[in-house]
Amino acid sequence: MSREHEFILTLSCRDQTGIVYAVSGLLFQAGCNIIDSQQFGDVQSEDATGLFFMRVHFAAPPHLAEVAMLENLFVHVRGQFQMEARFHAVAQRPRLLLMVSQHGHCLNDLLFRVKSGQLDVDVRGIVSNHTTYAALADSYGIPFHHLPLVGGSDAATKRAQEREVEAIIERERIDLVVLARYMQILSAEFCDVLKGRAINIHHSFLPSFKGAKPYFQAHARGVKLIGATAHYVTADLDEGPIIEQDVERVDHSLSADDLTAVGRDVESVVLARAVRWHVERRVLMNGHKTVVFR
Repeated sequence: MSREHEFILTLSCRDQTGIVYAVSGLLFQAGCNIIDSQQFGDVQSEDATGLFFMRVHFAAPPHLAEVAMLENLFVHVRGQFQMEARFHAVAQRPRLLLMVSQHGHCLNDLLFRVKSGQLDVDVRGIVSNHTTYAALADSYGIPFHHLPLVGGSDAATKRAQEREVEAIIERERIDLVVLARYMQILSAEFCDVLKGRAINIHHSFLPSFKGAKPYFQAHARGVKLIGATAHYVTADLDEGPIIEQDVERVDHSLSADDLTAVGRDVESVVLARAVRWHVERRVLMNGHKTVVFR
């Protein structure tokens, strides 16, 4: 069958017996073909949430190839297990809004991955508080929105600028906002708007090296590992549920500029992975943590 008939089901509920049987059995009875299925029960550790998570990639018969029909099919099972379940059409490309300030490595990497077919998304716009990457956006044929913080960075000014971003999100029906090195602290109100659909990237030195030029601070302290963390945006600065992390070894022979270059490479790769896993519906929220089906 074509991708137009393929769907991804993601669900979570209290861990109990019979969930996999009920879900797979119902799909089988409806004439669906399961392409891939993964599940995880968070019941082993001391801080376990007791929740069960499942991701099912399947092909539906033509007469059932609509999200609304599949939702209706699962009414009884959803109620039986008190589960949160969502169906996603594989053929529907997620709509992204990218936000950047003056460091463009993550932005450039994401745009190349989209252009080369490595990331199957629809970038609807790029927002920046600077004009640095207006030409880059134009070269890809993507609308560029310059939204400067006119008059300073006080709370009222920042909130007014955020509302302009919110208007773009609503107008373009954005599914995911990616902070590709957007160097502004978001308000609690904006974080609420973006809950579960905004990903940020930063170096993994926190809380050790904050502020400007963290890689130069790290070089001065002789660090041996350079890392990056991609996480969902919350009102708690840089403390949202983590999606992906990675590190690279460094040594004394590298300059501060060399460390910065290594760090930017790691940031780009980690952010790209997090975005891809999110749009492929591989990331499920588990309290302050995530379950990532790779």
